[in-house]
Amino acid sequence: MCKRQGGMDYPARVEVLTPRSLQEALALKAERPDARAIQGGTDLMVELNFDRARPETIINLNEVAELRGWSRENGSLRLGSGLTYTEAMEGELAGLLPALAEASRTVGSPQIRNRGTIGGNLGTASPAGDALPPLLVEDAEVELASVRGERSLPLADFLVGPKRNALGEDELIVAVRIAPSGSRQTFMKVGPRNAMVIAVCSLAVAADRERGELRAAYGSAGPVPALIAAPLDERATFAERVAGAASPIDDVRGTAAYRRHALRVLAARALERVLT
Repeated sequence: MCKRQGGMDYPARVEVLTPRSLQEALALKAERPDARAIQGGTDLMVELNFDRARPETIINLNEVAELRGWSRENGSLRLGSGLTYTEAMEGELAGLLPALAEASRTVGSPQIRNRGTIGGNLGTASPAGDALPPLLVEDAEVELASVRGERSLPLADFLVGPKRNALGEDELIVAVRIAPSGSRQTFMKVGPRNAMVIAVCSLAVAADRERGELRAAYGSAGPVPALIAAPLDERATFAERVAGAASPIDDVRGTAAYRRHALRVLAARALERVLT
């Protein structure tokens, strides 16, 4: 039975399923491909509260231990999709992925950082997702799994459009894999205030002296976050290159012209941080 509200039909109730293992979660997703997965709920609960979405079934992944935390594997880092922003901004992991740590510190309030997850940011695939630019500058790969098996995609291929990704209907995001570059890196964003705000634009920048390369990834300035790379000796024109690569729009949070200008300024400031 459905109830009608605001001209739309919604199921009278939402069924919440709570698997206790990854295998059980994948089996449920295979049985109910329309079910929405939830971990921290910082995006989906907003949609539910404002009646922007009303799925018949939610798969609660909070009890799936295989999705939590992070580990080292064969010289790379494996970040479980349930890794929270609080975990990303503290301890050893913050030293290994400093731009991700900086981005995590800008996310919402302490309560949101305690609940919000890296996997949720990937699943929502918002152009403004704060974790995405830092992951892009480190060539992150996204691990996906279903009852059919596992596969990995470069993050740049996983993000296919505004709030669209390459996740199959029977798949779950299980982890992000990164080989940390050890480069000096930073993250900055512009918003109406310092905290609890969606970025008008954001930027992660890394200076990899070993490869002789500058890398930047912007957010909220195109349909998907995107990566720009250039040789270190092109530092003088790098900020302009970053601004020129973006494809921002005018919206209620800022104009396209302002976003380009802000990226130019952020890139110049970020270069000072990572090259001095």
